[in-house]
Amino acid sequence: MEKTFNRMAGAVARAAGRPSAFALCLASVLIWAATGPVFHYSETWQLIINTGTTIITFLMVFLIQNTQNRDGAAIQAKLDELIRSGMGKNDFIGIEHLTEREVEEFRSACERAKTAKAERG
Repeated sequence: MEKTFNRMAGAVARAAGRPSAFALCLASVLIWAATGPVFHYSETWQLIINTGTTIITFLMVFLIQNTQNRDGAAIQAKLDELIRSGMGKNDFIGIEHLTEREVEEFRSACERAKTAKAERG
């Protein structure tokens, strides 16, 4: 089920990011706006656009979050591999799992090392 969801989420994210998807949404809003006088700007007429946009937004949040999570994990794995295969220390592998305070300690240590190196020449 997870692979099916990932494929679907990726396909929807790619489709939603295309200019044709924007054009379709824009056309929908323009058609809705043009029908306002026909329906006398009724509450039902307003409810249609509000409900439609709310549902689409609600679903897109989950799909976008899914694709961002996968992209972030893939980038992190690539960075970890570069660190692991390089000549540098491997202390930074997995720091994305630390607390904000622990990550800040790593940042401070890097700043101190940078400052010390600059002072040495």
